[in-house]
Amino acid sequence: MRPEYIRVKLPNRKKSEIFAVAEQLLGGSRLIAMCEDGKSRMARIPGRMKRRMWIRVGDLLIIKPWEFQDEKADVAYRYTKTQAYYLSKKRKLPEIIDVF
Repeated sequence: MRPEYIRVKLPNRKKSEIFAVAEQLLGGSRLIAMCEDGKSRMARIPGRMKRRMWIRVGDLLIIKPWEFQDEKADVAYRYTKTQAYYLSKKRKLPEIIDVF
C-alpha cells in the first residue's frame, strides 16, 4: 500500500486552525464564517490576503479563532473551488461544512 498524500494545505491543529465556510460578507474586510465546530464566528480578512485574493460567500477557508474572544477569528487561507472539491473527494472535510 502506498501512503496517501494530500496536495493542498490543511489546518494546523497545533495553531488551533480550523475549517470554515464563508456565510455572509459584512464589509470592512469582515465576514461571518460557519466553523467545523458548529459555531458562527465573525472573521477578519488580513490586509496581506485582502489585496491578493477575494473571498466570496460559500468559499472554504482556514480560520484561527481568537484565544481571548471565541466568537471572533482571523482568516488564514482561502481554498479555490478545485482545492475544495479535492478535499471533499478525499473526505478530509468535516460533515458539517462539506457542501462541495
